[in-house]
Amino acid sequence: MCDVTNLFQINQKVVYPSQGVGTIISIEDKEFKNLTIPYYVIYLEVSDMTIMVPVDKAEELGIRSIVMEEDAQKALDLIGETFDPIPSDWKLRYQMNLDLLKKGSVMDIAMIVRSLYHRSQVKELPILERKLYDSALKLLVDEVAFSLDIPKAEVEARIFSRLVSK
Repeated sequence: MCDVTNLFQINQKVVYPSQGVGTIISIEDKEFKNLTIPYYVIYLEVSDMTIMVPVDKAEELGIRSIVMEEDAQKALDLIGETFDPIPSDWKLRYQMNLDLLKKGSVMDIAMIVRSLYHRSQVKELPILERKLYDSALKLLVDEVAFSLDIPKAEVEARIFSRLVSK
């Protein structure tokens, strides 16, 4: 086995940026070019998909633990705050939001949801932006639901009550 410290444990919930919340179901060694490399085997329930990630690449790929309750609550609070207008050029806006989604922090995802929701109230979002909004919303709902240990439907209701109150 490689001499890499495991950041995560079996049965731990983790966030895989732009994919969602998953569970580490095992840590397995695989042979690659005469080296034995440990891999996290992560099951993503939301897409019913299992992925393998080299342990030593997990941090580089942005895989992280689920946020603490306090940070999940901060993300919900951010949804309801006022914010600076975003660019009207949808291509610029899309790239800006895509970069935030790739960073994958719960606050970044909350910012995407907030800005694209409010933009959609002004003018219908282009298809790519609508997909980005839907993905960000799903990611936010999943992580906050796991963090606060409440049903996804309740998280979604909290998000929308904050969005429409602005």
